[in-house]
Amino acid sequence: MLSLGGGGWRSKFGPGPSEYIVRLGLIAGNGRFPFLVLDAARGAGHEVTVIAIKEEAFPELEIEAAKPPAAIVHRVSLGQLGTCLSILREAGVEQAIMAGQVKHTKIFSDIVPDLTLLGVLMRLKARNTDALIAAVADVMRDRGITLIDSTTFLEPLLARPGVLSTRRPDEREEADLTFGYRIADAVAGLDIGQTIAVKSAAVVAVEAMEGTDAVIARAGELAGPGVSVIKVSKPGQDMRFDVPVVGVATIRAMVAAKATALSVDAGRTLLIDGASVIKAADAAGIAVVGRAAEEAARPATPDRTVG
Repeated sequence: MLSLGGGGWRSKFGPGPSEYIVRLGLIAGNGRFPFLVLDAARGAGHEVTVIAIKEEAFPELEIEAAKPPAAIVHRVSLGQLGTCLSILREAGVEQAIMAGQVKHTKIFSDIVPDLTLLGVLMRLKARNTDALIAAVADVMRDRGITLIDSTTFLEPLLARPGVLSTRRPDEREEADLTFGYRIADAVAGLDIGQTIAVKSAAVVAVEAMEGTDAVIARAGELAGPGVSVIKVSKPGQDMRFDVPVVGVATIRAMVAAKATALSVDAGRTLLIDGASVIKAADAAGIAVVGRAAEEAARPATPDRTVG
């Protein structure tokens, strides 16, 4: 829920039209995440201006955006922060959401920064994704645009705590998950990656910039069948960006690698394909669990307030 302080308007962002229209900016990377946010925001009655990252956003986004009520899509190259901000300001946007993946390797190798982003990069003390996007969010705020929790419209898709699949983890898988949590939290806390793979109380693979599916594939190659996959949120996870996401593609990667169990952080991980994720896991005999918040490193409270 978004609210203005001091007795201003409140937007319920529910399944029907909101009390007042919000002019919302959607900064879209790849995957289905931006499509879901676009549909939910328009379903709540809000006007959406889409900034599609030219190197990442799917071409079908324009087709989806053209459906009534139509949303204008602007294709902007990665690194053109000044252009992005100008478009949003001209559209009267005061709140924006980042949704969809931008490959970490592209962020640090393929960017041709404009002067606005160059200024951000020169002030960075750490060259990691969190530091970069947090700095971008600060610049957006200085220009009158608040970056909000990326799951604001998609809370029903957040993983629940407990066993989510038909099959529960067996004793071996349970032991591997318990063993791996501390390590996964430590790796995420260092902003290295959010996924590890474990088998027989040994860490088989750790995510860095390559992404979850590549980690799962490597684990299968190294350890064979029976790997357990742990995907966690970062301690102090900023829900405005880089929120953990799993989907049917994740389950397919696990099937190909013969991995047998998956743990995600409840309330902090999007099941991007909804119930289809669990249906695919059940069909493959994969156990899926949502780790309760009290068992994980406590995250920071996301910013949902516009002041």
